Amino acid sequence: MIYFDNSATTKINSGVLDTYNKVSQNIWGNPSSLHQFGSEAHNLLTQSRMQIAKLLNVSPGEILFTSGGTEGDNWAIKGTAMIKRKFGNHIITTSVEHAAVHNPVEQLKKLGFEITYLPVDKNGRVSVEDLKKAIRPTTILVSIMAVNNEIGTIEPVKAIGELLKKYPKITYHIDAIQGVAKGLENIIFNDRVDLVSFSGHKFHAPRGTGFNYKRDGKKIAPLMAGGGQERGLRSGTENLPGIAAMAKAFRLVMTNEDEKVRHQRQIKSEIFNHIKKFPNVIIFSKNDDTFAPHILCFAIKGVRGETVVHAFEKYGIYISTTSACSSRDQSVTSTLSSMHVDSSIAEDAVRISLDENNTIEEAKKFNQVFDQLYQQFSKLS
Repeated sequence: MIYFDNSATTKINSGVLDTYNKVSQNIWGNPSSLHQFGSEAHNLLTQSRMQIAKLLNVSPGEILFTSGGTEGDNWAIKGTAMIKRKFGNHIITTSVEHAAVHNPVEQLKKLGFEITYLPVDKNGRVSVEDLKKAIRPTTILVSIMAVNNEIGTIEPVKAIGELLKKYPKITYHIDAIQGVAKGLENIIFNDRVDLVSFSGHKFHAPRGTGFNYKRDGKKIAPLMAGGGQERGLRSGTENLPGIAAMAKAFRLVMTNEDEKVRHQRQIKSEIFNHIKKFPNVIIFSKNDDTFAPHILCFAIKGVRGETVVHAFEKYGIYISTTSACSSRDQSVTSTLSSMHVDSSIAEDAVRISLDENNTIEEAKKFNQVFDQLYQQFSKLS
C-alpha cells in the first residue's frame, strides 16, 4: 500500500501508540485528584505541556490542550468573539479557509457578526494590502490559515503579523493544522500572533488530540464550562493518554525537521516533474518555497476527481479529492472556486499529501501507475 493522503490523517506512530497504551494502563488517575495517583497523572500532564512548549519555544502556560483542530479553530474564533463582542463585531478571514474556520464564522454571522472574506490570487494566496483595506474600527479578529489544506499555498502569515502590529487590539489567529514540521515555525510564531491551532492526528498522534497556543495575557472565553481544567478555559477531565502520546509524537516529528522537509520536497518534485509533461494535466500546486513541501494538487482534464481516486486505489495507492472533509459530499473545492478555476476543472482535482515516511520509490511507483491510467483515460476521452 502507498498512502498519499496524510493531510487527511496520518498513521499513528508505533512508539506513540505504545505510550498511549502504557499511560492508559498504568496512570489512569484523574489529574485533578488530590491523592498520589492523581498527582502522578498531573505531573505527566505538566511534563507533556512543557515538552510541547519547549519545542515551540513558548511558555508552558501558553499551551492549552484540545480534542483537535476543529475544536481549536472553533475555540479561537468563538471564544474571541464572545469575549470581545462589546468592543466590535467584525471578523476577517479568507475565502479559502477549512470548514473548521469557515463554518464557525458563518454561525457567528447569524448572531449579528459581520464577516469579511478576503479574496485570493491565482495561487490561492491572500493579499496583505487587501487585509489592510478590510480592517475597520470594529474589527476584533483576523483568522488566517498557515498552509492551505487543498493545494498547499503558504499564506503570508508573518507579513500579516507585521501589519497587525499597528492594530494591537485585534486578535490574530492562525490555523496551523497543515503546518506542523514543515519548516514554518518561524513564520507561524511571529511576534504578533495571539492564537494558533494544532491537531494531533496530522502528525502521527492519536485522533481526538490537539492543542492551542494562546499568547500569555490574551483573553479568550471558554467554549466548555465545568470543572475548571486548563486554567478554567477548557473544562473536562483531560485525555491524559492522548496528551502524553501527542507530546511524544510532536517531539518525534519535530526531530530532524529540516531533513524531513527536504525529503518531502524531493518526493513532491519526483511526481511534479513527471506529471507536468502531460498535456491534459493541470497542476494547481507550485513546486517552490511558496508552497508547502507535502501537498500536490492536480487535475486530469475531463476525468472527475473521484474517478481518479478510485482508479489509483485499485493499485493500492491512496490519494484524495482535495479536502477529506468535503470529499464525500462531492462539493467543489472552495479553494479552486475562490481562485476562479472553472467548476468543470475543479471537479477533476485530486490531492497527494505526503509525510516523512513516504519514499522516492513510492513516488516512482505512482508515476508508473499514472502513466497507465493516463493512457486509459485518454482512450475513454
